[in-house]
Amino acid sequence: MDRVNVGLIGTGFIADIHAAALAMLPEAKVVAVASPTPGKANKFAEKRGIPKSFEDYRDLLALKEIDLVNLCVPNYLHCQVAVDAAKAGKHVVCEKPLCRTLDEADRMIAACREAGVLLMYAEELCFAPKYVRAKQLVDEKAIGRAFLVKQSEEHYGPHEPWFWDVTKSGGGVLLDMGCHSIEYARWVFGKPAVKSVTATMGTYVHKAKTRGEDHSLCIVEYEGDRLALAENSWAKEGGVDDRCEIYGSAGFTRADLLRGSSLLTYSRQGYGYAVEKAATTAGYTFTMFEEVWNYGFPQEMLHFCRCVRGEEKPLETGEDGCEVLKIILAGYHSAGTGRRIDWPYTPPSVEKPIDLWRK
Repeated sequence: MDRVNVGLIGTGFIADIHAAALAMLPEAKVVAVASPTPGKANKFAEKRGIPKSFEDYRDLLALKEIDLVNLCVPNYLHCQVAVDAAKAGKHVVCEKPLCRTLDEADRMIAACREAGVLLMYAEELCFAPKYVRAKQLVDEKAIGRAFLVKQSEEHYGPHEPWFWDVTKSGGGVLLDMGCHSIEYARWVFGKPAVKSVTATMGTYVHKAKTRGEDHSLCIVEYEGDRLALAENSWAKEGGVDDRCEIYGSAGFTRADLLRGSSLLTYSRQGYGYAVEKAATTAGYTFTMFEEVWNYGFPQEMLHFCRCVRGEEKPLETGEDGCEVLKIILAGYHSAGTGRRIDWPYTPPSVEKPIDLWRK
């Protein structure tokens, strides 16, 4: 296989970034895009030079030339689209979070396994150059034995309306961005077994917009005396902050994903890869230099394409996404009950993670 043909399902903010990342790769080509909103897929395709567009994603799945399907749809659609893609014989890349429930995760994993296709979990922080270097320092024992990873992503809220609707998203900022923090720390530590999860959260700023939490703190204790702290916010003014700190027995390292690779910018109207982002970039911001590359999206997509070609094994799988979701469920359960959640853990059956916090 000389080139991996990709079908993009979704045309929102993250689909725009994935399309930009894939356009950088000679190993991949986006050959079709789908969106149910009339005219949106066609407009998206024309702007990015994508040959085919559809309103029904099942028409895209019917194309024989597509090798890999990239899911950039709201969380509540992940499971069904992934299952349909697997049945069509397509490898799957699923944007975070994997889905809303462990039952959905099991269905997605089983469908892809039965079809003999890959289910890959799009956690770009495991490919972001600064964060990759931080993990390399840990692997090289440059800071001794790593015992604490703190990672945070904070800004004033998501770009698209469906994120605020917990019936579609399944939760607030812990589910939306805490999944990044949780999996990055888990990856740095070598994906050890969980011992316990403790979390607290609240809706401090955006009560008029959402029932979801807009700031969360989640502590994950792993086997081997290792701790991870995930702090995430939709309530932080002044642009995006994305950083990690790793403490070891003989030193520490700190990575700031935006500072040091950005331009101090003032824009009256805002800017960005998608119209939805413009409102959040008005005023003073730190403008990223080669933002898509700094966040690791092209590196991530290149890796997934090489996996489809049989050249590499997936770094992030459906099983990883499922473990992250289980930790998130425990976080909501902890915040809802005011106690630490110990492993082994079987979450109560709920329709969406936030139900474990807001009864």
